[in-house]
Amino acid sequence: MGADHAERRLVAILAADIVGYSRLIEADEAGTLAAMRALRSEVIAPLLVEHHGRIVKLMGDGLVAEFGSVVEAVGCAAAVQQQVANRQENVPAEHRVVLRIGVNLGDVVVEGDDLLGDGVNVAARLEQLCPPGSVLISGTAHEHLSGKLDIRFAYAGEQHLKNIARPVKTYRMESAGSPPVFPPAMRSDKPSIAVLPFENMSGDPEQVYFSDGITEDVITELSRFGELLVIARNSSFEFRGQRTDLHEIGRKLSAGYVVEGSVRRAGNRVRITAQLIEAESGTHVWAERYDRVMEDVFAIQEEISQNIVAAVAQRVRDDREVAARRRPAEDMRAYDLFLQGHRLSDDFTPGTQDRALGLFERAVQIDPTFARAYTGLAVVHLNRVVDSGVGVPHAQDENRIKALRFAEQALALDPNDPRVHCTLGYMCLTWRDFNRAERHLDLARSMNPNDPVIQILWGWMQGALGRPERALSAVQIALKINPRHPSWYSYYLSHILFQLGRYDEAVVLLEQRTFDNPSRHPRDMAWRAACYGHLGRNEEAQRCGEVFVQSVSDLWQGDPTATPAEYVDWVVDVSYLRDPNDVERLRTGLRLAGLPA
Repeated sequence: MGADHAERRLVAILAADIVGYSRLIEADEAGTLAAMRALRSEVIAPLLVEHHGRIVKLMGDGLVAEFGSVVEAVGCAAAVQQQVANRQENVPAEHRVVLRIGVNLGDVVVEGDDLLGDGVNVAARLEQLCPPGSVLISGTAHEHLSGKLDIRFAYAGEQHLKNIARPVKTYRMESAGSPPVFPPAMRSDKPSIAVLPFENMSGDPEQVYFSDGITEDVITELSRFGELLVIARNSSFEFRGQRTDLHEIGRKLSAGYVVEGSVRRAGNRVRITAQLIEAESGTHVWAERYDRVMEDVFAIQEEISQNIVAAVAQRVRDDREVAARRRPAEDMRAYDLFLQGHRLSDDFTPGTQDRALGLFERAVQIDPTFARAYTGLAVVHLNRVVDSGVGVPHAQDENRIKALRFAEQALALDPNDPRVHCTLGYMCLTWRDFNRAERHLDLARSMNPNDPVIQILWGWMQGALGRPERALSAVQIALKINPRHPSWYSYYLSHILFQLGRYDEAVVLLEQRTFDNPSRHPRDMAWRAACYGHLGRNEEAQRCGEVFVQSVSDLWQGDPTATPAEYVDWVVDVSYLRDPNDVERLRTGLRLAGLPA
């Protein structure tokens, strides 16, 4: 009986090999073998012991190891790559030993000291696909990490591995470089600045929204100056609460300068401190403390930005810039409510959008002249269209109508705010009013080319107008300004890549967006089906098409007699493509996926 039932167990498998092994041996056999022995004995072996792993198989140019924990396996892989790179900093590039590492969590068959089965095979295939010097892990391994390691992984798409029946989701260690679908990083001669989240010193954790709002407004003020490259909010905010060396923060964000500060709010007074530090040397370039009444908070924000510009860009304010400033709230209570709503506006957990809506409505009631509160109302109402407006004609969709009306009201109140123009341009695009959308998004971009949201939405508009090459350039700028960009950037970038015929890159982003809950994203599933259709991956295309039809059917608020053909017409319409060639490209991909397009 025992002979018929092989022993099996669930383990984490690490597979590693040397890149260009034959070339290295041919060029310097003795030196290469000596370097390999040193790395194995001085780096790999101690790290295996530290992370409770054991070598299963040792080959000339690689190894396979097992671990009882996927956390230990991935931690070991990352440490190996780091130490191997550090040891060879002074070795000429052509003589360096560079590793590729794949990690998988799977079921294996135990045969003596050896391990067999798909669990091992997947790790070996991942290692072959891994970029040199990096770590590529499977989706099952990634699921079990659950934030247990301080290592970032970027989704690298579903991979079809040799002799493995099902596609395998993969994640690449982010420190090895940017995902390949993104354009290469831009070089800039402008001084670059990252503003870290100002520390909330009020003694009330609930007041963090206020210190965050002050920080974001300083970022916005700085962004108005074309002499600077200002890193976006959500990139710099990733370092909240971390005791990370400023030099390291500057390196990770490609920032030459770092701004940090604190906010203490007590009654009707606020104390704000700010300091500007050169990231490379740690030198304090400028520092100031402001102790004022709450009504002076906008003046403080402007003073901070002006002092930073004077210190970094060596110039003082032009009087014309004062006239072009966005209009602040007349009542600080409205500003406070806006900050609370703004903090929630990108959160789609149940009930949160309703809370944001209530806060913006209260801000407008207190100060009917505060334009930014109206842009908040516009965005929340458009967010509601995603679920409640599926299949509803534009002219009958109350949320879509309100979104446009609120954006128009914001413009009437403050035509000097680039985000107001951006919001109105965005709303016009969703009404397929392409000329008006272009006018306002062009204005927004000319007023603040440092705003990544403006850049990404301007790029999306260029794609909608049939100019994907221009669109991709704008995305490149947005990614430079915002290296830790939110996931919704991928929605727009995937469409642009699709229009350029780069289906394999577009589908990676769409797989990432739909990984957790495909039925929650019918638009993405349609574009994903179209990508697979163009790539000839017919079975996957058909599966995605089926998910699209079912999810639209579940959300449909239009004509109850509608068929899948009407569902397709709807998704083409809300893709907002003006160029007939782009429309036909999308419909062709959907037809190849088996949909009635």
